[in-house]
Amino acid sequence: MLAAATVAPGIWDWSFDPPLALIVALAILYWLGDRRTVTPARARVERRWQRLCFYGALAVLAIALSSPLEILSEQLFWAHMVQHVLLLVVAPPLIVLARPWIRLWRSLALDLRRWLARGIGQGERTCWLRGVSRALGSPRVAFVSFSAVLLLWHVPALFDATLRSSALHALEHTLFFATAVMFWKQVIHSPPLHARLSAVQRVAYLVGAMIVSWVLAVVLALAPDPLYSFYAHEASHPGGISALTDQQIAAGIMWVPGSVTFVIVIFVYVHRWLAPAPPVNAGAPRLASDH
Repeated sequence: MLAAATVAPGIWDWSFDPPLALIVALAILYWLGDRRTVTPARARVERRWQRLCFYGALAVLAIALSSPLEILSEQLFWAHMVQHVLLLVVAPPLIVLARPWIRLWRSLALDLRRWLARGIGQGERTCWLRGVSRALGSPRVAFVSFSAVLLLWHVPALFDATLRSSALHALEHTLFFATAVMFWKQVIHSPPLHARLSAVQRVAYLVGAMIVSWVLAVVLALAPDPLYSFYAHEASHPGGISALTDQQIAAGIMWVPGSVTFVIVIFVYVHRWLAPAPPVNAGAPRLASDH
């Protein structure tokens, strides 16, 4: 049934719109910054892993926002949910694992970097911005933001509004991705950003967020009627499925594929909590610092 549903848009029906242009721009900036960064020989394998994570994250973003999946999401709720899973639990952890912050910073001209460093890092007029940055960097704020954004945008009135307004839809996806990066930064080591939580706290943090996503999935799965009028009023759905079946498939996507990243990272930290610390493997990216 799912295979039949995905036949609607063609495989080459990509949208060459602002999201794709921004993704290409990020790829170019990262490439420029990488060329300006000297990597010691002992760190080159790890650097390759990080490049793979970053470009993989950009590919996931392109699939979520500009591929035929975007067209299909206007016809099927489950396709829309796939987008949300990619924006919440696939692309953001890959970005954080890639540690691209220094490379992106070094892609800028030296004079511009100095001006930004003085203005944002030391200027009196931007002290409020530094305060906001510190607040957004706290684990509590990141958790609440991630959970609230996930739940609020799936309130039927708001969700239907995003499907009728391209500006609201762009805002929804931007907030999904931004709050997810804030969230995953708390549990995955990504210098120079700091993960403040211990291994045990990270496990609790991840379990809590996963439960929030499960609550949403259960509500969608057990609802006796379609919750979103936009999809309920569609004359027909690709694959011939009903609006309620479409909603139940979406719930399954949020529940199972949407939990995979949480489970993987939870297992990593449970293992580190219970087992002796293994030797550092310089050939693979680390999820957390060794201390």
